[in-house]
Amino acid sequence: MPHDTLYDWFARSAAAYPDRTALEVSGRRLTYAALAGYAERIADGLLRHAGGDRPRRVALLAGRTPEAYAGYLAVQRLGAAVVPLGVSFPAARNAAVAAAAGVDVVLTDGGGEAPGHTALPIGRWDAGAAGDAVTGAPGGRREPVRPGPDDVAYILFTSGSTGTPKGVPIRHRNVCAYLRHVVPRYGARPGDRLSQTFDLTFDPSVFDMFAAWGTGATLVVPTRDEVLTPVRFVTERALTHWNSVPSVITLAGRLRALKPGSMPTLRRSMFCGEPLTLRQARAWQRAAPGGTVENGYGPTELTVTCATHRLPADPSGWPEPANGTVPIGRPHPGAEILLREGELCVRGPQRFAGYLDPADNAGRFLAPDGSPYDPAAPLTDAHWYRTGDRVEEGADGALVHLGRLDQQVQVHGYRVELGEVEAALRDHPGVADAVVLAPASDTGVRLAAAFSPTGETAVDPARLRASLGDRLPAYMVPETLTALPALPLNANGKIDRSAVAAALGIPGPGGR
Repeated sequence: MPHDTLYDWFARSAAAYPDRTALEVSGRRLTYAALAGYAERIADGLLRHAGGDRPRRVALLAGRTPEAYAGYLAVQRLGAAVVPLGVSFPAARNAAVAAAAGVDVVLTDGGGEAPGHTALPIGRWDAGAAGDAVTGAPGGRREPVRPGPDDVAYILFTSGSTGTPKGVPIRHRNVCAYLRHVVPRYGARPGDRLSQTFDLTFDPSVFDMFAAWGTGATLVVPTRDEVLTPVRFVTERALTHWNSVPSVITLAGRLRALKPGSMPTLRRSMFCGEPLTLRQARAWQRAAPGGTVENGYGPTELTVTCATHRLPADPSGWPEPANGTVPIGRPHPGAEILLREGELCVRGPQRFAGYLDPADNAGRFLAPDGSPYDPAAPLTDAHWYRTGDRVEEGADGALVHLGRLDQQVQVHGYRVELGEVEAALRDHPGVADAVVLAPASDTGVRLAAAFSPTGETAVDPARLRASLGDRLPAYMVPETLTALPALPLNANGKIDRSAVAAALGIPGPGGR
């Protein structure tokens, strides 16, 4: 069976290992056969809802439940594109994402508010139960509609500097090129147990799902409380493979849980979404001495990760970049890189074909010869994607991440444009201007905002925070909101971020 579509990676294992456990979540275990049957029934319900026509794009509003994963597979089985929504995201943001993606229907497990579109509840279905998981009507099997390599497998939305999230369509050829490299590299096999710490709105979840389901392994999904106690989760569930943001290591260290040898079952550990420091890597490696530690790098536009660096088993052989971070490594097979004034630019089979809104392509690409991209010209595979990341080559040829060229930061692994948060603040009637800083702490980056009021009446920070919460996901709402009579300006008349940082008591520049 070929691996030409995202669903192929699951279907092959379902055929080979029907009785093995595919998913453990919410206290339930589903075998590959049960999960395939569940997805089949949801897919049939979607078809009947659409009058027999295949939906083009399906939003998925579901949390850490069996329904979420079966629904994801059902959309893929139909050859449609899945658009994950956040159950904890504001309804207005989910509505904007669903509208921008042009979804036909919203599949929901009831864990969030449906965003103004036709909502189709996913009913609970257990192996052996009769009836359809969506409508309750008897289900009938249908042959899957095979999408082509240029059809969209999923669409994720990233933070936009103008205040509007940007849609990133990932095609089957992008994600299959990615999986063909990373699945063998990760070394999972039937009987192994892989973590799923990421929400479906965050693209490392794609790696977790299909690194497990592409090999006959088990995907083990923690509750939100279990994510906060990672060592206990690993040991109690006997995980063999781990993937998370590096700040989880710092959290485990604060709990004094990273004792030497405390995670003996782990063979592979991957970290992505944030810079991985050598200090964090050493702490994790001591707790899981029988496994390897790997750093993954890549924006959503380059399909999850496009470069990786695996640390040697012996820490004495680890590199020591001056900034104290683990290198991001070398590009995946087929990926070409161009360093333009220190900025990493990439093209190859994992590079997406352009944003959902073509207007967002402006400034994000270079022409094949490395010159600026003309947005009026057709975008081809030969164009370079500008990551906005500064890198340099280490002595061994591995790339080292040096920071950003813009105001984009990573908060708990999520990409945040400070400009989007600032735009949301300025939209409040009591705010004249605002600046958001991103100081680093031992648990990762946090957001701190300063604003100037429109008049003499003070703005209630609690109401301002509530207003932001109605528009932005929780991870984008600043931890602190400080009113200043006026924001300090530099000699060029721009907001002086260093002066704002000093006013807020934040050491260093305080932002990017």
